[in-house]
Order: sequence, then C-alpha cells, then structure tokens
Amino acid sequence: MIAHFQKILALLWLVASAGWFWAAAGRLHPAFLLLGAVSIMFAHSLVLAIEFMLVHRMHRNHPVYPTRLSGLARAWLVEACLALRVFLWEQAFRSQSIPDCLQGAPGRRPVVLVHGYLCNRGFWNPWMRRLRAAGIPYCAVTLEPPFGSIDAAVDSIEIAVQRARHATGHAPLIVAHSMGGLSVRAWMRGHADESRVHHVVTIASPNQGTRLADLSTSRNARQMRMGSAWLAELSRSEDPARYRRFTCFYGHCDNVVFPIELAMLPGADNRHVEEAAHIQMARREEVFSAVIRLLQQPALPT
Repeated sequence: MIAHFQKILALLWLVASAGWFWAAAGRLHPAFLLLGAVSIMFAHSLVLAIEFMLVHRMHRNHPVYPTRLSGLARAWLVEACLALRVFLWEQAFRSQSIPDCLQGAPGRRPVVLVHGYLCNRGFWNPWMRRLRAAGIPYCAVTLEPPFGSIDAAVDSIEIAVQRARHATGHAPLIVAHSMGGLSVRAWMRGHADESRVHHVVTIASPNQGTRLADLSTSRNARQMRMGSAWLAELSRSEDPARYRRFTCFYGHCDNVVFPIELAMLPGADNRHVEEAAHIQMARREEVFSAVIRLLQQPALPT
C-alpha cells in the first residue's frame, strides 16, 4: 500500500518539475528556471530544515553531545538526498526487486529486517545487497496497514522469525529502524521467549516516544507520542532484564527521535552515532559492521 502511495508522490513530483519548465521556459533566465526546478525537487528539504532547527534547540547545550550547526548542516544535506532516494525510488519502485534469501544457508545465523513508519521492505535494499553478497541469510518484512496500530505488525514479524529459524536452524538477529523497534518489542511481548531471538538492534527507534509524533493523527503515530498509554503499557509488560539483548543506536542529529534519550533503553547497549540523521543512521558503516559482529557472538543465556 505504501509503495503505491509513494509511486503517486514520485509521479506528482516529476509532473510538477516538468510543469514548471513548460510554464517558465522562454520567460525566465535559465538560471532562475533551474533554480525553480531544484526548489520543487527539494521542497521536502525545507521541512527537514525545520526539524533540524528543533533538534539544535533541544541539543545545543546537551552536556555530552551538544549539536553544532556545521554538523547539522552536513546531516541535513545527506538526509535530504537520502529521503528522495528512499521514498521515491527504493520504496516506491524497488521494494520487491531484491527477494528474501533464506535458501541454501543451513547453519548460518539469519537476519530479520523490520522497517519503520511510512516505509516498506525497500528501505533495506542496501542491506539486503550486502547481506546476500556476504552469504548471510535474511528476510525483510513489509508491515501493513501503514497507519494502523503498531500491534498489527506482530504477526508479520512472527512469520518472518519462523521462516528464518526453519530455514537456518538458528534464532535470528533482528534489525529494526525507527518505529520498527517498537514493533519488535510488541512482538516480543506476545510471542517470544528469549531463546527465539539472538539479539535485537534498534536504529533511531523512538523507544520512549518522539515529539514529532504529535504532528500526526494516525493510530501508530499516537502510540509513539511521549507518555502515550500504549508506550506505558508496553514498558510495564516488559522484564527490564530483556533489554540486555538490545543494542540501540541513537544520534544527536536524529531529526525524528529527539531528545536523544528517547532512543535508548535502560540496561541496553546504547551506542551513539556521530552526525547521523534519521535515515542516514541506517546507512552508516559502523552500524552495519556492528550487526555483522553481533551475528558472530554467542547468544546470551536465557
């Protein structure tokens, strides 16, 4: 469903750019013509800029990771380009281009990939290419409906975990981005004894909510609001000792989950990523390399 919506968005974006050229050609200097087209193409960057200004206001005096405008500017530029590629190409047109790879890999520990809000499995295309090249079995889920309850993702995650374990004989390592981290925690609440999961890696996940969720009225966004009843119930239902199986990546330039403490879990292996925005964090080499190392480590005792 989300892929269809983003295809329409991509086509509208192209039509708007072409329409500008058609309407303004011959009337404006070529430099202004090009500037107008670029403005249409990167209109989303203005929204991102507002988010980064809010981040700076929140973190500029942080005692450990104060933001610097130069670092935020670099993160903003990378995020603006990544957002176009992820939302208008990888997810819109390439979400099924890389199939799951679980066959012929008995004995190797698998990876289950769980996307976040307004995304689908196409978000993980770069990861799937690298995992396939390394001979690591994996499967990636698409969570539907995109605006439903976070709890609606539980069955999809359960199916993916069962498939991965059946194909390889090993409990999977689960990697989740953004809201996907909450989806995995919701799944663990109802389906998982700890032996079924090797480790969980959350990347820029609003483990304790996010202020930006206040801007949406969708059910899953309301659940991600700071202090929501859903988050409170999730925390009450969890054994805090379970968090030792979590590695949580967070960053002071995350333009969606801030302040940074909201991406952490008490007792987890919380790791800071320097100058990385929300999508960018999942593209950082240090994050991917950490997952590869975790795959090679022995499972924690239950």
